[in-house]
Amino acid sequence: MRWKSLRLDLSGRMIRRLVKGRDGSTAVEFAMVALPFLALICGIIELGFVFLVSTTLETATTDTARQIRTGEMQTAGGATAATFKQSVCNGMSWLGVAQCMSNLQVDVRTFAQFQNTAVPAPIVNGQLNTQSLLFQMGGPGDIVLVRVYYPWTLMTPNLDGAVQNLSGGQHLISAAATFRNEPYPTTP
Repeated sequence: MRWKSLRLDLSGRMIRRLVKGRDGSTAVEFAMVALPFLALICGIIELGFVFLVSTTLETATTDTARQIRTGEMQTAGGATAATFKQSVCNGMSWLGVAQCMSNLQVDVRTFAQFQNTAVPAPIVNGQLNTQSLLFQMGGPGDIVLVRVYYPWTLMTPNLDGAVQNLSGGQHLISAAATFRNEPYPTTP
């Protein structure tokens, strides 16, 4: 009988100690704050990558579009959308040229004047509209619009609702350049 009461007394003291104890409160508070904090850090890193790809794509597009503006691509012969893509992807080599080539889409169009130019929307029903993409470099003095698209897959959960503009958890990164071709000689 004596042992039974001692056991009950010990268990009662143990329960009171657990209720009054504050030793694990820091761990519990950290567990409550850690998940939102880590999600915030992942979101910041993800947005950093989106901006990095965006600025790299912008620079590579500008550099490659200059080859059209100066007539270098037209007079070199054999310039196609694939060679234009290759040149842009070479400017984004840190991303991996093979991955860039498979994801990158280009749209190069010529216009008669800068006013009243109508171009199709790149996104239709949450997908990149590749059916409307053209590759027309134009000749000397032509007005050219170069648009380049790169779909970036978002990894951070819940960020896709704020940044996603394509279905499947992707964000379409784009770059554009508009210019009038220089009066280059048509023979190399």
